[in-house]
Amino acid sequence: MEKETNSNKQEKNFEAAFARLEEILEKMNSGAVSLDESLLLYEEADRLIASCTQRLNDAERRIEVLIKNRQGDLSLDPNQNPKVQNFSDSGNGNSTTKLMSP
Repeated sequence: MEKETNSNKQEKNFEAAFARLEEILEKMNSGAVSLDESLLLYEEADRLIASCTQRLNDAERRIEVLIKNRQGDLSLDPNQNPKVQNFSDSGNGNSTTKLMSP
């Protein structure tokens, strides 16, 4: 049996979370759930949205690193992994990613 890589697990986790969000949306739109159940579903959806958003931001950051690698602007750490910074809010609502200096 082949071992799953970390990125494969994250992709499956993202897909599972997204599928669960769709299930929640269908259930809530059906009108067949109580107020209490709706609140629980809403809270679960909020957690799933935050998780999916973080995974999408991480994927975007990795893509930007790969693009910068093609342009020759990549800085590597001692383990030969790309040096990156997490997305940061610049105060204007836009998120940016910058490579750290070597």
